[in-house]
Amino acid sequence: MFASVVTVSAHVWQPMAARRFWQLAAHAAASVFRPKAGCPMTNRATKDDTPPKNAVGRLKSRPQFLRVRQGERRKGKFFLLEVLDRQEPDTGARVGFTVTKKHGNAVERNRMRRRLKAAVGHSAAIAMKDGHDYVIVARREVLTAKFADLEAALSQRIESRPRHGTPRNSAPGKHDGKKP
Repeated sequence: MFASVVTVSAHVWQPMAARRFWQLAAHAAASVFRPKAGCPMTNRATKDDTPPKNAVGRLKSRPQFLRVRQGERRKGKFFLLEVLDRQEPDTGARVGFTVTKKHGNAVERNRMRRRLKAAVGHSAAIAMKDGHDYVIVARREVLTAKFADLEAALSQRIESRPRHGTPRNSAPGKHDGKKP
């Protein structure tokens, strides 16, 4: 008995052809699974382009964050909430999130930020007043807290008034009005 050996040669894709194929496949998949307008999982507006009732704007620049530091401070177990009344009741509320590097590496800081964003979007946005800016400064306990506790604490801090009653005039630092 003789055994025959068959050599099978597979077509080897050229790198350019493979890259082009996956680009086309990704584009086709993205167009099929594109979220529809008004979907609660996206930020897309509804058909009449009105933002949802509990939509909250974002603080994005450093001067906006620094301006909020001059407002009220409301301390909590999971975070520090800084609130500033912009004296513009016809504009919506805006929120910003701060997580400092002392609370962990980038993965942990991003997880804290995502948990706070979810808590604001889920329940606390309803309690936020129009014309106010909010900065939420996370603490390490945000990582281990139950989400229901986090939501409750956030809503409670937003609705409460500051205990000491007086807003800060300036950020602490070497120019805080004291003479040398």
